Amino acid sequence: MSQRVDVEAPDNAGPDDVAGRLCHGRVVFVGSGLSSADQLTRAGLRALSSATMLVTTPELREMLDEAGVEVPDKDATRFVGDLPDVARFVVEAAGDDQSVARFVRGDPLLEGNIADEVSAYIDADLMLDIVPGVPSLTSVTTLAGVSFPGQSVQLISLPYRAKTAEIPAAGSLAVGCYSSQAAMVARAAVEAGRTPDEDVLITFHGGTLRQHSEMSTIGTLMGKKSPIEPGDDRVSIVFGKASHRPEGMNWYESKPLFGWQVLVPLTRDRNEELIERLSLHGAHCTEVPTIDVEPPRNAAQLDRAIRGLVDGHYQWVIFTSVNAVRAVAAKVAEYGLDARSLSGLQIAAVGDGTREYLSTWGLIPDLAPTDVHTVAGLAAEFPAYDDIVDPMNSVLVPRAEIATEPLSEGLAELGWEVDDVTAYRTVRGSPPPAPIREAIKSGDFDAVVFTSSTTVRNLIGIAGKPHAATMVAAIGPATAVTCEEHGLDVAVISDAPGQIELADSLAYGARRRAKALVEAGKPVKRPSQRRRRRTNKS
Repeated sequence: MSQRVDVEAPDNAGPDDVAGRLCHGRVVFVGSGLSSADQLTRAGLRALSSATMLVTTPELREMLDEAGVEVPDKDATRFVGDLPDVARFVVEAAGDDQSVARFVRGDPLLEGNIADEVSAYIDADLMLDIVPGVPSLTSVTTLAGVSFPGQSVQLISLPYRAKTAEIPAAGSLAVGCYSSQAAMVARAAVEAGRTPDEDVLITFHGGTLRQHSEMSTIGTLMGKKSPIEPGDDRVSIVFGKASHRPEGMNWYESKPLFGWQVLVPLTRDRNEELIERLSLHGAHCTEVPTIDVEPPRNAAQLDRAIRGLVDGHYQWVIFTSVNAVRAVAAKVAEYGLDARSLSGLQIAAVGDGTREYLSTWGLIPDLAPTDVHTVAGLAAEFPAYDDIVDPMNSVLVPRAEIATEPLSEGLAELGWEVDDVTAYRTVRGSPPPAPIREAIKSGDFDAVVFTSSTTVRNLIGIAGKPHAATMVAAIGPATAVTCEEHGLDVAVISDAPGQIELADSLAYGARRRAKALVEAGKPVKRPSQRRRRRTNKS
């Protein structure tokens, strides 16, 4: 066990000596969100990023990794399941001047059962902080649409080994417990004076895309027909008036894509906006890279073009994609230069992503219409060459191997001389893992969203054609035509060629589909669920 720090320095101690003696290990408890890192507080994020060691569960570590939260690397992570005495390990680790983050689910003091650990760290004279988290019990009730306006409500979160529970005889109550404890909680409620026919609202898998809530009674929870199977899953049980949700309050489970498994074929770049928007509508996304980007087979033409940029031989340079910016930036860097070498050039860009990526290179385009997403559209917006105003009429278009005729032809009609240069080439990506390929072919995905014709061709080439039950969404008419050419029935075409618009269009399509099923008197099931039902019947 580490020794207490003597804060009284001798008279002859220098500032470095005092700092060294005052420095000591630190333990900070960080409370998580319910089931994702989205509910982490800023203080929690700072504590995790500044720690030198992380002590948590494998599930919570995986949650942080999936969210891209900055935490100590795997070698500096210890899992509580592997530590017979967590407090002893943390005391020894922190005693070596480590900053240890103890990452726990929910709020540390409300449901983390950390009192014994805290006492051990205080006895060891460690610096201690506790960062509150969002309590899982209040999170679940909010996600279940439970409202407690003007009511006195009691919240009870039972630890894993609890054998009894003190239940009030009346009033609104929310209990968070393990499914193996549900019958005990129901018996305790009856023993406290509640009647077996009192309604309760049960929420399973709270905060996940498997969440579902259903009404039951106290008596049913006690019997053999209880909807809760004994086990180690957490459930939320709401008693009293609050269990009767107002109509329409089941907002979370009613999201248009709630629980949908959506396949997102990717170009080289992750479609962050698309993924985030689909998740906002309740979907779980699986990304499959379909394109790799490689240098041109012969780089001589690009080398000449870059020298021309630096030497001032071009009036304009037009970037039609993020990959084009990357290729030029990389080649400029090979010459030991940076974005300043493009000073004096006029720059045009197609697409929001291209414009945003230029800004990371320190460049702001002179022409980048926000409502233009195609090279033909940019050509329509491009200024005509004026031999009085413009010192030269040469334009550089670094591009993929696929030609950009609509742009070049349009600029030529405006009096510009276009130098079309291959800056990179796209090749088909590697096949995804076998389980994903099987899920694509067998219809385990509810929807697939295509952001370009290339992603259609490449996905089918590396993984096969999606199952007929999978709902197909295309970012625009041209992509939809490619889908149809490959035998795919397109259910949704985006209202505008943008990632957010594509996600919203799929959500609206799912809502229309659900409404049609209801009007036809059929149950509302996800496409993959209806496919499985037909398979089972056959």
